[in-house]
Amino acid sequence: MLDIRFIRDNAEAVQENASRKNYSVDIAKLLKLDDQRRELSSRADELRERRNANAAKMKGTSGKPDQSIIDEGKAIKIELAELEESLGLVEQDVLTLQKKVPNMAAADVPVGASEDENVIAKVVGEPTKFHFAPRNHWEIAEQRDWIDKERAAKVAGSRFAYIKGDLVKLQFAIIQFVINSLSDSETIEKIAKEAGIEGISAKPFTPILPPLMIRTELYDAMDRLEPRDDRYKLEEDDLWLQGSAEHVMGSMHANEILSEAQLPLRYLGYATSFRREAGTYGKDMEGILRMHQFDKLEMESFTTGADGMKEHLLMVAIQEYLLSQLELPYQVIQKCTADIGKPNARGIDMEAWLPGQDQYRETHTADYMTDYQARRLQTRVRREDGSLELIHTNDATAFALGRAMIAIIENGQQEDGSVVIPAVLRPYLGGKEIL
Repeated sequence: MLDIRFIRDNAEAVQENASRKNYSVDIAKLLKLDDQRRELSSRADELRERRNANAAKMKGTSGKPDQSIIDEGKAIKIELAELEESLGLVEQDVLTLQKKVPNMAAADVPVGASEDENVIAKVVGEPTKFHFAPRNHWEIAEQRDWIDKERAAKVAGSRFAYIKGDLVKLQFAIIQFVINSLSDSETIEKIAKEAGIEGISAKPFTPILPPLMIRTELYDAMDRLEPRDDRYKLEEDDLWLQGSAEHVMGSMHANEILSEAQLPLRYLGYATSFRREAGTYGKDMEGILRMHQFDKLEMESFTTGADGMKEHLLMVAIQEYLLSQLELPYQVIQKCTADIGKPNARGIDMEAWLPGQDQYRETHTADYMTDYQARRLQTRVRREDGSLELIHTNDATAFALGRAMIAIIENGQQEDGSVVIPAVLRPYLGGKEIL
């Protein structure tokens, strides 16, 4: 969340930013409540000082203290208890409203009222051409017996699937390729150099297999719990199935103080994620484009504030590198204010060309949160000069495995239903060029 002092000093800009992000918040009401909180807090401090002074008088007397001192102490105790109760209620009201205030959008984020006003920043490659009518991934996978949704529906309900045969091998080939690439400092250095990002560490990503569940308190502190209708909860345990690996990686250093020498911390998490995907319908229900359960490789990083934006740009460059290595046509989308999300200061999407749908579809997203998540998580860094500051967080998709396979199948399809595999994946498939 935003610092209340920042909100107070920039009330008009914060209110306008909330409106541009389509969040209904009342900054004036928040600040009025905060005025009450500060007044009550000041009065409570005064009473505590009087209580301490009274206690000193009690100790300073020989024998039984004067009755007036005893009575004063009792009166202070009662008044302070009532005041602290009122203060606690107001503090909770302030926190509730403060949590509703979205992060400030970066200066270069386009102003827009919906995702329709997102900006195409770059187009790389041209849509794949065929001498036959291209099919969608589901038609090809059904022919090759790679996906079985009918039996999965019998076992688990709709929007689940059994992934089978060569498609399983393809998924693990992508995983190995990405892990090997991002855990190599030379590759990171090459990506940063080609993207023109200067003064950034080439530190590789550490592969992580994270927990698949997260406590309510930390999910909420990450500001990724909403919309709750899209989440699965284990009610008896107060645990949620995570919706993406960054939810359980971004919270792993909660209530910790990191040293500046440790930074950047870069993690590459592989996790099976869960979302209800409520409200989607039509062609998105076909195949494995939009599932309740899906596998992802996700990047998460922790940096100083000075390096936060450069880290975001590095993650975007990594996404472009991975798409290019898989020889997929794609476009880069700069998300507008209404689409970047509540905790995000900036958001970039990648969309790969899907011939079977005759359109670009989202395969990646990169989010920069500044210190918005760290404030409630209390993840801080001790700088070399000894000062403490909140960490800055970034997360970004390396690959959503289902969508990556969809793009490979549809762009690499042959007329007979076979699929040409990108060259970088062939060593992980025993040298196979075609599945």
